[in-house]
Amino acid sequence: MYYINRIAKNQPQNAMLEQLPADWQAALAPHLDKPTLLRLQDFLQQERKTEQVFPPEDKTFAALHLTPVATVKALLLGQDPYHDEGQACGLAFSVPDNIPAPPSLRNILREYCQDLGFPMPRQNSLEKWARQGVLLLNTVLTVRAHQPGSHRGMGWEHFTDAVIKALARRNTSVVFLLWGKQAWQKKKLITSPQHIVLTAPHPSPLSAYRGFFGAKPFSQCNAELLKRQIDPIDWRLN
Repeated sequence: MYYINRIAKNQPQNAMLEQLPADWQAALAPHLDKPTLLRLQDFLQQERKTEQVFPPEDKTFAALHLTPVATVKALLLGQDPYHDEGQACGLAFSVPDNIPAPPSLRNILREYCQDLGFPMPRQNSLEKWARQGVLLLNTVLTVRAHQPGSHRGMGWEHFTDAVIKALARRNTSVVFLLWGKQAWQKKKLITSPQHIVLTAPHPSPLSAYRGFFGAKPFSQCNAELLKRQIDPIDWRLN
C-alpha cells in the first residue's frame, strides 16, 4: 500500500493507479514496475486523445472493482476487450445486457447450459459471476475501436501478470480457468500447489469445437472448490 500511495503522491501522472480499489492496490504493489506503468499511462493518455478506445475509461478496472481480492474463488482469463461499439464493459467475455452476445460469449453460454443444465440466460452480462467471486480478467484491458489486439505489448500484460501473481501468492485456493493458448502461457505464474489450473481451448468459433464444448469448466471448478471445503460458485445468470 505504501508503494502505491508514494507513487500517487510524488507522481501525479500515474493517476491510473488511483483508479484501483485499495485492496487491489495493496495486493499488486509488490509486483508492479513503476517505469512500465508510467509508459502504459502515457500511451493510454495519447490513445484516448486521438483514437476511440474501449472500454470507457471508467470501466477499465471494472473487474477489480466488482471482485475484491478476498472474494476471488476463480479467475477466468480472456485476451483483450471486445472492439466493437458498446460491447466492452471491463469484464472478460461479458457485454452489457442490451448488447447481443459476440460469438465467443455465445459459445460460453452454450457450454454453461450443457454443463450445468441451466436455461439460456435472458441477458448477456456476466456481472453476476463477478459478484460471486469470479474475476473476469483480460490480459490486456483496453483496445482501439475495431482493431483487435491493438493494445497488446504496451504494458497491460505486466499489470495483469501482477494480478495473477498476487492471487497465486494467496494461501486460499483459487481456480484458474485458462482458455486458449495465450491463457495457457500464464500457467507458469501459478506455482503454489494449493491452486487449481483448468485449461480448455478458447471458446471462439475457430477453436470451440476442438474441446471447449464438453470441457465442463463450470462444474469442474465447483468440484475443485468443494474438495477444498470452499463454497461453490452460484453460476446461475437468470
